[in-house]
Amino acid sequence: MSVPVFEEYEPAIDCGCAGCAVRRRSAARALPVRRGGHPAAHGARRALVLATAAGVVLSCGAAGAAAAAGHAPWTPRADDGADPQPGTPQGEKGPLRGTGASGPPSAGAAVPKTTRSAIIDRAQRWVNAKVPYSMEKYWSDGYRQDCSGYVSMAWNLGTNEWTGSLAAYGTRIARADLQPGDILLFHNPADPAKGSHVTIFGGWTSSARTQYVAYEQTRPATRKQSTPLAYWNNSDRYVAYRYKGVSGGSPGSGSSTAFPGAKQFGPGANNKYVTELGRMLVQRGGKRFYAVGPGPVWGTADKRATQAFQQAQGWKGKEADGLPGPHTWRLLTSGGGRNIPAAGTGGSPNTAVAFPGRGYFKPGQSNSHVDRLGKQLVKKGYGKHYVSGPGPLWTEADRRNVEAFQRAQGWRGGAADGYPGPETWRRLFA
Repeated sequence: MSVPVFEEYEPAIDCGCAGCAVRRRSAARALPVRRGGHPAAHGARRALVLATAAGVVLSCGAAGAAAAAGHAPWTPRADDGADPQPGTPQGEKGPLRGTGASGPPSAGAAVPKTTRSAIIDRAQRWVNAKVPYSMEKYWSDGYRQDCSGYVSMAWNLGTNEWTGSLAAYGTRIARADLQPGDILLFHNPADPAKGSHVTIFGGWTSSARTQYVAYEQTRPATRKQSTPLAYWNNSDRYVAYRYKGVSGGSPGSGSSTAFPGAKQFGPGANNKYVTELGRMLVQRGGKRFYAVGPGPVWGTADKRATQAFQQAQGWKGKEADGLPGPHTWRLLTSGGGRNIPAAGTGGSPNTAVAFPGRGYFKPGQSNSHVDRLGKQLVKKGYGKHYVSGPGPLWTEADRRNVEAFQRAQGWRGGAADGYPGPETWRRLFA
């Protein structure tokens, strides 16, 4: 007899036998690989078809009896449960690309050791390179170019993890205890494609600890910017974690956050604490003061960078003399306070900013003034309409946030139309 042509059967929707019920559940779980489904699930289905074909050929003599029996009861095996690696927009957990690894590490593998400084340094590499976001592509270091691949890289893990597995490498902490190198993780197990995300905490940018520097891999590329705690949306669902393999201390130290004493700084000082101070100042925006990078010998660059950081906190006089004291050191090691502003923007956060004109704020406009406006709105607590943060392009989110600020001043009608004028600008930047 000729070999029949076989195809996968679809269970009847109204059949109540155990076999059809399990097949319906399996079909519902089997997402296509291109949409995040696990390749093993589809391989298993193909294997089932081949096995069925072989069985029919070998038992063709019993075909009539089988047909008369209808749907035979089928008992599922113990390992036929849900796929342990559900579909995720971050892609599947797996080894680094281009490393020669043949599979994921064993469950008992040791957690790689690192420091906070190393985590932030690695995170900054992708920021500098502007690595494009992708759920399928891998950067030259072997890590997947999405948010969870980014954290896997910064934590120096030997695998590409996803939002559903990163927590296993960390210890849950309170948000108030966040330090540079920790992460804020939101994983939606019911539907990972709906909002799951993770950011790397880079330090506080407001004394009230409502804003922080977020390192994140998102569209269109890696970015670092001030972000509301914990994120622009789903904020209450983010959980803070500290990497299990991180040593104590802060970026630039790798040891202790205790102030080493005023005698370690100033003219004639030559020690590791001067280098540590310089590295922390560079990470907080003071790179322009150093021609060749921080070193152990105290110099004018160290004093100027320290003074710029102190002035960024709004300090004056002796509080901004360029010599670090306990308070300056605490802010630097904890990631607290404000960063050193860019050159030309003034040394104090209270420096008045002139209104650039109404023409910069209307549909189709894209400029630095729109970006500055958005960031100030967020800083003042009027950024709820931003989905992914402010930017240089004027959008409806900008207009609605401006309108909210104007209404908070008690203005109505045309005075609260969402377009900034001189008085809106003055109050916003006061």
